[in-house]
Amino acid sequence: MSRPTKAIIDLQALRHNFELAQSLAPHSSTIPMVKANAYGHGAVEVARALAPIAPAFGVASIEEAIDLRDNGITQPILLLEGIFSSDEVSLAAQNNFWLMVENQPQVKAIINATLARKIKVWLGMDTGMHRLGFQPNEIQAAYDALSNSHNVSDDIVITSHFACADDLDSQATSKQIKNFDLHLPKTNNKLSTSLANSAAILAWPQAHRDWQRPGFMLYGSSPFVQPQENADQLQAVMSFESAVISLRNISAGESVGYTANWTAQRDSTIATVTVGYGDGYPRSAPNGTPILINGVRCPLVGRVSMDMITVDVTDLPQVAIGDKTVLWGPELPVNEIASACGTIGYELLTRMPARVPRVYS
Repeated sequence: MSRPTKAIIDLQALRHNFELAQSLAPHSSTIPMVKANAYGHGAVEVARALAPIAPAFGVASIEEAIDLRDNGITQPILLLEGIFSSDEVSLAAQNNFWLMVENQPQVKAIINATLARKIKVWLGMDTGMHRLGFQPNEIQAAYDALSNSHNVSDDIVITSHFACADDLDSQATSKQIKNFDLHLPKTNNKLSTSLANSAAILAWPQAHRDWQRPGFMLYGSSPFVQPQENADQLQAVMSFESAVISLRNISAGESVGYTANWTAQRDSTIATVTVGYGDGYPRSAPNGTPILINGVRCPLVGRVSMDMITVDVTDLPQVAIGDKTVLWGPELPVNEIASACGTIGYELLTRMPARVPRVYS
């Protein structure tokens, strides 16, 4: 019998979330973001599940793209950070990888490369996030240099990324959209655009352009802290599960776990669950963080250790070794656990290690 800790990945929920993104912007093409091992869900399996309906995929690096190619994914793959060295240009062209371009060295590497086929370029504009991309007043020159190169396909995509689209009360997104539209390069060639990340797909229809780039929403979690009508339709894709492996009764005044940071205020029943920070469950989870055992919320007590946690099950009418435990999933949102830990759901999903088997359903 293997260790019961696992991540159940619901591929039908994944497809539902992709189709929701597409339905919200029916005139856009939707590129699933599968970087960081598809936000912890397994990039190859997620890409295979979406391959019949996705026109392309987005990753962070050429290594992630090559892994998809080696596992039979044939769609174009967008390298969101572009190239890191000039030798990657020819490799990208050979494999139909699309290149994000955000600085002059990347422009020069593409122009100076010797390629057997033209390469599709996405040209990044820094409209206010100030992380990557050309300044708006530099976009025309960068576009002209690329569009005049025999190495670059005519259909260059102009793109930008939002800093505050998850804040529905912020004016920053509207300002970024205005800045973007004001500085689009003048051209006689086809000019496609891309702005919308998950939050913008869900809540900023004015950002829906030729291409949209859903990431977090694909995996069933809302990017917003408050309810939002479109985000409320998302279906959680991952259920992080384990099981009770030990039970013990302790007296009032006794402590549990490393550092003895929780002391029983009454005679209590403690369940030990085989999951810990070595499996991606956050060590920062405080006492009281909810854990589902047999579908009932029970509080985490004691410090999270590498392989185990302890849970107060005193109020459960029945509990036994082997009982199913859910750390997060459809009934217990990962965002809720992340909030309790002072982080975001993105981090909890993407840092789940390979140690945890992914089971696809």
